[in-house]
Amino acid sequence: MEGIPPDDVLVARLRSGEESAFALVLDSWSGGMLRLARSFVSTEESAAEVVQETWLAVIEGIDRFEGRSSLKTWIYRILTNQAKRRGVREHKVVPLSSIQTGSSADDSGPTVDPARFRPPGDPYPGHWWEFPASWPTPEQGLLGGEARVLLSQALVELPERQRAVIVLRDVEGYSSDEVCDLLEISPGNQRVLLHRARAFLRGKLEEYYEEAKP
Repeated sequence: MEGIPPDDVLVARLRSGEESAFALVLDSWSGGMLRLARSFVSTEESAAEVVQETWLAVIEGIDRFEGRSSLKTWIYRILTNQAKRRGVREHKVVPLSSIQTGSSADDSGPTVDPARFRPPGDPYPGHWWEFPASWPTPEQGLLGGEARVLLSQALVELPERQRAVIVLRDVEGYSSDEVCDLLEISPGNQRVLLHRARAFLRGKLEEYYEEAKP
């Protein structure tokens, strides 16, 4: 498949109505857009409709793209706004104000059960009572088929905003600044949400490998 050209070339091709350019970005970016949309809405079908609506908005609005961000970030911002609106209608997302303040219960409390650590007064306070199970090395196939399915299922269990952040950061490869811009959250909120999402997924993997121990 043809690689994605630089933004200036790609935008010119899209503005000229070149169908192959549109097919290229649609094939390259729709998968990630679907994963992000799913973070806000209740079903796969609804997420697919959000992606379709986003592409229609891109076609209609490509002449208004000003180049203040990358084209991909601009498209993802459109997608995020579409998905948030639909998610609110589906009562699947918390109000934006709570994202900005970080006041949700999802952001509070320890990410690891404190009972797993030795208490104050112990000869080794703060140390593990028992070390977590060892994970396979990459050479041993850390993310084999079962583990990938487990992670996909665990991702769905995350609160919406944690899922949105970790999908953008760890799946789509966006920087923290870009995620803050796309989701309109502060750097502090982004760090908390990402930390908790990663801790949750690590916990799921730990349980999996603990059960798989010989």
